[in-house]
Amino acid sequence: MNARWTKYIERSAMRCLPWYLCVPVLVVMTGCDPDDPVEPDPNPPGGGQVYTPTPYTLTYPSYFSPMPIPANNPLTEEGIRLGRFLLYEERLSGDNTQSCASCHGSAVAFTDHGNRFSTGIDGIQGTRNAMALQNLGWETSFFWDGRAATLEEQILMPVMDPIEMHEEWPDALAKLQADPVYPTLFLRAFGTPGITQERTAKAIAQFLRTMVSSNSKYDRMVRGEELFTVEEQFGFELTTYEGGLPPDVPMGQGGADCFHCHPSGGGRFTDGQIRNNGLDPESLWSDLGLGALTGLPQDRAKFKTPSLRNVALTAPYMHDGRFQTLEEVIEHYNSGGHASTTVDPNMKYTTGGLQLSAAKKAQLIAFLHTLTDTEFVNDPRFQDPGPPTLQ
Repeated sequence: MNARWTKYIERSAMRCLPWYLCVPVLVVMTGCDPDDPVEPDPNPPGGGQVYTPTPYTLTYPSYFSPMPIPANNPLTEEGIRLGRFLLYEERLSGDNTQSCASCHGSAVAFTDHGNRFSTGIDGIQGTRNAMALQNLGWETSFFWDGRAATLEEQILMPVMDPIEMHEEWPDALAKLQADPVYPTLFLRAFGTPGITQERTAKAIAQFLRTMVSSNSKYDRMVRGEELFTVEEQFGFELTTYEGGLPPDVPMGQGGADCFHCHPSGGGRFTDGQIRNNGLDPESLWSDLGLGALTGLPQDRAKFKTPSLRNVALTAPYMHDGRFQTLEEVIEHYNSGGHASTTVDPNMKYTTGGLQLSAAKKAQLIAFLHTLTDTEFVNDPRFQDPGPPTLQ
């Protein structure tokens, strides 16, 4: 491991202390470089063992924007397979009972089984809701407060977090090294022997990048394979219209005003930005979100915009899981939310609200259900593979 990467990992560890329509398919094929640095070691460890990983071809619809895959962590069949084992590996936790997947169940779009907050190995409950594991390859920041800049950086943090998996990386790596299978899996994934925390993070990141949700009813409608009902179509259109009603609101369209933060373009239904969506007045701010990291007044109470994909499966909602139903979420925006010094400019109706009728609310709910991708949540490629094996 070179000195630059070592310093990067040390900085990452320091930052982890706070708890947390017919469309052709675009094919992305990545190269098969070994671990960082890209140049092969002329004297590899392990008695000169060298393995050439197999490049993996990732497919997704062309109406998705291109997925940016790091040059120092290309997708390979062996890396993805290793990453799947590691996502479900309970030995990454301090007492060998909890894996990353423990708080990200497949049936609920890889969130925490309907729990408002997740509970770590010591029985301590966190303060933020578990986010969905889907389409992460397009994200540019991670966690509700955006504290991690890359998927690889994000993966390192829950293992060390004292409220979550509460394990030291050297101890976790020793357990993997002692396993009769993992040393060979790491060799195959990265070309040379060696089990390290950065390689562990890279393998899990490779696997997570393959977890693409893109076959909901909405997607089939876009591809010309299925049609919306009238209610679903009206609901979709409401998400694309400005809120407010003339003459009270200039240029108002009577819509739900969703598209500013949850655009359908790119297929992800989020812009990935960090915002204050008016959940509370300033007097009730307890979790400052991004502001707790930066210390800047203008960042207080700002949290990442989640995707609307599979939203019908991922209750409860918001960073603190305060809303149990989609109806409650819609009513929050319909009411206009709370004005504050950091509320997002797109929350334009804190006075008067959106004034959506009961019929429009029902149409929105109907559309949101079209974003459920049952193929994704039931995909056997993303399920628990069991104990690691070489076959």
